[in-house]
Formats: sequence, structure tokens, C-alpha cells
Amino acid sequence: MNKPIDIPIKVVSSQSTASAAVGGCGAPQEMAVAARQAGKSETLDRYATDYPKGPHDQPQSMCPAFGSLRVGLRMRRTATILSGSACCVYGLTFTSHFYGARRSVGYVPFNSETLVTGKLFEDIRDAVHAQANPEKFDAIVIINLCVPTASGVPLQLLPKEINGVRVIGIDVPGFGVPTHAEAKDVLAGAMLRFAREEVMAGPVPAPKTRVADRPTITLLGEMFPADPVGIGMMLAPMGLAAGPVVPTREWRELYTALDGAAVAAIHPFYTASIREFEAAGRPIVGSAPVGVHGTEAWLQSIGCATNIAQSAIDAAKNAVLPAIQQALSASPVKGRITLSGYEGSELLVARLLIESGADVRYVGTACPRTIWSDADRQWLESKGVRVQYRASLEQDLEALHEFNPDLAIGTTPVVQAAKQASIPALYFTNLISARPLMGPAGAGSLAQVINAAIGNKSRFDQMHEFFESVGDGDNAGVWEEVPKAHPEFRELTRRQLAKLQKARKSEEMG
Repeated sequence: MNKPIDIPIKVVSSQSTASAAVGGCGAPQEMAVAARQAGKSETLDRYATDYPKGPHDQPQSMCPAFGSLRVGLRMRRTATILSGSACCVYGLTFTSHFYGARRSVGYVPFNSETLVTGKLFEDIRDAVHAQANPEKFDAIVIINLCVPTASGVPLQLLPKEINGVRVIGIDVPGFGVPTHAEAKDVLAGAMLRFAREEVMAGPVPAPKTRVADRPTITLLGEMFPADPVGIGMMLAPMGLAAGPVVPTREWRELYTALDGAAVAAIHPFYTASIREFEAAGRPIVGSAPVGVHGTEAWLQSIGCATNIAQSAIDAAKNAVLPAIQQALSASPVKGRITLSGYEGSELLVARLLIESGADVRYVGTACPRTIWSDADRQWLESKGVRVQYRASLEQDLEALHEFNPDLAIGTTPVVQAAKQASIPALYFTNLISARPLMGPAGAGSLAQVINAAIGNKSRFDQMHEFFESVGDGDNAGVWEEVPKAHPEFRELTRRQLAKLQKARKSEEMG
């Protein structure tokens, strides 16, 4: 057993710690204050710079930590351990397995005593030592959720390596990282930094598979598996090849990613990862090869960033642009569309839809504006599209009602609201982003599902007419006697909640 060490955890007060722990997702401000008082100011300041928030401080999608968990679970020879409230861990593991994870998730439980005395850190350290088997793992990832972060559990004090297994500890609180998409960057950036430091320290093991005869372009951001293959075909006439996709599937691919001739920020919000690539001296190229205009501009930018002769860049354009144009012409999309999501590829999808013939009026993304998405934003705005970064659910719903589209593409609550209004709708994550977008394959990939959905308008009208008499809200259903409203009960509950909140604030002020 390792010798215990003193843990610099600062307990602000029993009342504030308990209040933050109990509040959880519903008390982001209290949690953030507790975290700063417990020594996490540097981490929260970095997140505030990397992932600036928008009109809403609390994420309106799933727990952000799911993004980091997803990245860890998709990497080979990587163990992932969570430190957080049991209910949070249950929800995250349930979601991860729902999305196809096929491995166990580690969990270090705690109670009030182990949390405030520092014993939780020792439990985490013991768990890491127990898992550090170099025959099974290249790395172990430990993720602090809200309560351990708010209590200042110092994962940075864990050893960087145990028995040759890398140890990476990160804080991913819902009150510091706005979306699960950006939480992917938190872990990807931490791994890139670790790998870059290894490269700087001396020779590193060569990846099992890598392109050795041509410069490669690192692809930043999760994408449909066929897209990297298509991108590689578009790059070939310039003497370039597609490199690894970050987040990677194994540790050694990080070395190849850092060695690329340039980095294509397909998802432009990977701020921490871009910082590591820039530290390695790699140029960053925004946007992506979607549609004719997007592909032409992207190939030109990649060629310039890698000092490719203009004749070779033109050859690459001539090889692919006619095929993209043909695919777009063969699969036109007709109809007015509003689009929103939280994956980070919303602007790219909107560009492709517009080039396919759609009348896109609004694009909302939960991700922040960065310079790497400016080209997409400017192109969309030139077509009369309203682009909303850090879009709230309320803004997405306002656009839905304002533009009355033939099709709404969005998150689950947006889709629900659209269908209730007899507007065909598609869930962005599962039905749109899980398709190829790049090159000729992407040009025709959306038309069938989009046109089929728009064609279902009459079915929604029929359902709306059929169910119109059953009421809505509190009165929904078939009743012998319509329920009567009791506003006095709601007013009583409101007063009780106000009284409880006032009592908590009095406790916090001592």
C-alpha cells in the first residue's frame, strides 16, 4: 500500500459543501464558487477562455462529461474511471452503453467524510494503481465530475505514469464545460499535450499503421467513418494523404496526428487540441470539403497551408468538383428548413443542404463561435441564413415558430415541438450527423431522408386532426370529467421553494 500524503483540499464550510453537493446540476453557480474556493480557479478560468458560454450558463443538453467519457471508451487499451455522485455515474454509464460502449467504466464512490477529508483522492490513487497493468492498458483516464471538482479533488497530484501506463486526470464539471461536444476536446487536448511532451522528451514508438510516403493532414473532430476515406481521395492529387482523426482510437495515433503537415479543424471548437497543434508548429485550416463551394475553398486552403503548387491544387479540384456537382444535381432538396444541434457540424450540414437546393433560414449550434468556423458563418450569412452560436432551446423554438419550415432538424425537444405543430422533423444527432458529408458521397447522402421527411407532412396533418380533441397539457387524455386546475396548490409549492432557497442563502452567508 502506498504511503498516504497530505492532500491540499480546502473545505470552505460544511454548509456550502453540502449545498453544492445536493444542488448538483441545479446549482451551477454554487458549485462554481465552491470549486474556486477549493483551488480549481485555474482550471475554471481556462475553461471559461476555451469554451465561452452563451445566453445560458447551464448546459441544455446531456451531461457534458459524456463527451470525455465517450472519447476514453472509444480508445483501445485505455481504461476510464469516473469520480462523481452515484446518480451521475449511473446516468453516464447508461448513456455510454446506449451509444455502443463495450467495456466497463471504473467508478470510485465517496461519501461526505471521504470527500472532505481527502480520503477520496487516496481511493482514486489506489484504484489507478490497481488498474495500471501495461499488458492491458496504454493509458488510464480519470474524470472528476461536478461534486469532486467543486470539492477540489486534486487529480493533478496523481503520478503521470505507473508501471509504464500513462495517467491522465481531468475535471469535467457541468458548471465549467458547456457541452458534451467540448468535453471531447478537454480529453483530446489533455492526451495531445501528454503525447507532445513525450515526443519532445525523445523517440516514441511508431504507430502500427501510418502513411510514410506522403505528408498527411490530421482531421480534427469526430465524423462519419467514410468521410476520412473520401477526404484522402480528394487530397491524393496534391500528393497528400488523410492522417488520423482526433480524437484517436489508440494512443500511438496521437504521435502521427502531431506530425501532420497541417490540421483540418473539421469541428472548429476543439480549442485545447488546436492549442497543442499550434505548439507543435502545425498550421490549422477551418471549414471542410462539403458541397462544391466548400470543397473548392477547402482544397485551396489546404494546398496553401502545405505549400502545394497551384497546378496540383487545381488538379485536385478538377478531379472531384464535377462529381460533387453531379451528385448535388441528381439529388435535389426542396423545402424550407431550420436546423439546430449540439454536435458542432451544424454549419457544415447547412452548407450542404443549401447547395442541394434547400431554403435554410436558421442554423443554431450549441457550440461557440471560433475563427475556425468564420468561413462557414460568412458563407451562410451571405445566403441570408441566421447563424446562432451557443443557441438556447428557446432560440431554436423561436426560429421554428418564426419561419414555419417544411422540415425542422434539431435536438429532441425541438423535434417534439415541431411534430406537435404538425411540422415534419428529424433528430440531428442520429439521423443527420451519422451520415457522410464530405465529397461526392456526402453530396447525395442527405437528399433521400430529407425529402422523405418533408413528404410526410400530410401524415402529420392527419394525426393532428385525429388527436385534436383529446386536449393538451394538464387536460390531455380522454376524461369523463375534464380535470380542474388548482392554482392554489402551485402557489403553495412556489412559496415553499422560495422559503427553502432563502434558508440556504442564509446558511451560506453564515
